Amino acid sequence: MSRPQKYPSELIDRGVRLAIESGRPVSRVAAELGLPAETLRKKVRQAEADQGLRPGMPTSEERGEIRALKRENAELRNANEILRSASLFFARELDGSRTR
Repeated sequence: MSRPQKYPSELIDRGVRLAIESGRPVSRVAAELGLPAETLRKKVRQAEADQGLRPGMPTSEERGEIRALKRENAELRNANEILRSASLFFARELDGSRTR
């Protein structure tokens, strides 16, 4: 679950648009809008990646897909561990000579 945003998304979007379109330094745009420079810089980088202006950085869509795949991978690992434990349990039940 994500934290609530401290700054309205409209203000951040406006700052991103101003920084990209005007070519002014992000820190100056952030100061004019009353935003922390790093917050705006991070959003500008992500917007540039989404628009294809910053190669090598994953887009927001790709980040979401990676997050979903990691979640699915963890669930599958957990299910695998449960199945492995169950198979050991039943194997011991069927074959009394097996040791732990």
